[in-house]
Amino acid sequence: MSERLPAHVEAAGMLRHAEALGGFGVVLRKGDPERGSILLVISSRGRHVACLERVLSLDGTYSWRAVGPGESASSIEIADFLAKRARFDEDSWVLELDIPDAERFIAETTAAG
Repeated sequence: MSERLPAHVEAAGMLRHAEALGGFGVVLRKGDPERGSILLVISSRGRHVACLERVLSLDGTYSWRAVGPGESASSIEIADFLAKRARFDEDSWVLELDIPDAERFIAETTAAG
């Protein structure tokens, strides 16, 4: 099984990464600081692009996959999705990242594994 950083450290790193890309990020929901799952709500200039979730693969490695409302979903759809997820996983983290080149970030993040 691959090693994993504590969730609070990875969340802080994702926020710094968004800033380094010329965007910004905010924690919408704090989860378990050590083992909480992380969900990213990705937008570009306020327009929703995608939601990404880190998942454990069968081979024991972590990767990112697209989940939830698709591109240009309304804020109501996104809020409903996040509320359902919070009921399902109380330990989860939700970060919103607004990044200038969100599509590139998503492609690089999901390809990196």
